[in-house]
Amino acid sequence: MTADGLPMNVPAQDLPARVRIHEVGARDGLQNEKTAVPTEVKAEFIRRLAGAGLTTIEATSFVHPNWVPQLADAEQLFPLVADLDVALPVLVPNQRGLDRALALGARRVAVFASATESFAKANLNRTLDESLAVFEPVVRHAKDGRVHVRGYVSMCFGDPWEGAVPIHQVVRVCKALTDMGCDELSLGDTIGVATPGHVLELLASLNEAGVPTNVIGVHFHDTYGQALANTYAALQHGVTTVDASAGGLGGCPYAKSATGNLATEDLVWMLHGLGIETGVDLGRLTATSVWMAEQLGRPSPSRTVRALSHKDQ
Repeated sequence: MTADGLPMNVPAQDLPARVRIHEVGARDGLQNEKTAVPTEVKAEFIRRLAGAGLTTIEATSFVHPNWVPQLADAEQLFPLVADLDVALPVLVPNQRGLDRALALGARRVAVFASATESFAKANLNRTLDESLAVFEPVVRHAKDGRVHVRGYVSMCFGDPWEGAVPIHQVVRVCKALTDMGCDELSLGDTIGVATPGHVLELLASLNEAGVPTNVIGVHFHDTYGQALANTYAALQHGVTTVDASAGGLGGCPYAKSATGNLATEDLVWMLHGLGIETGVDLGRLTATSVWMAEQLGRPSPSRTVRALSHKDQ
């Protein structure tokens, strides 16, 4: 898939030696599809991602089918991939969702909060504080069962209804989630408006509030072409968990200005060029995204997928 010696391994100073990629293609990537992807195709997608060396693959979401009909097959899908030797986190919106996930043996779950009132109402049909109140017993119940909990925070860098989001507002929500017991946070640039200086300022503010860098992951969308630059800034700060979506799939069904996620292949190309270990086989990953694009009937938006797959033709 790649020419010999490319990308060249040229490390930069003061960057992490290894990055864990939190692959979201099977959940965040497919939830915005206009038509439902067959369960068997989703399962094969996850298996191929695992075969490419990804060790954390977000499998699905246990939300009500009316909210995200594309993921209505969570109960059917999870048992098809539960035997894989990888972490398979799933989203849970409330206690009912958690119960459904735990009944199938899920050991990693995620709750999804918002940094803004507008998105909380659009996405969760609750105020920001009401949504946090719903999550508190869910997180407590999960932790009582020794289940790993991730807290997603959407709209950390901008909101389509409210515009700029004050950093202190984001910090308050993040601190509330860690105080509840969340093991990990994912800072979401849901509409892709972040820039590197903003990323560094938010990370520094979280540290000042007592949220350590080692519990923080970043989740960038590439709406304005800033996802890799923002990721690099986060790496400079010491972040070692980066969310990405194979083939650049995804968006957000509740924020129409949210275009695709950072493509996993584009991320891996940059990380490998920097000498940062990921454990990912870029050739196998690219082949997986080419296969998935064929299932969806359209080409992958990932620049790396297009470049490498073109070379094979």
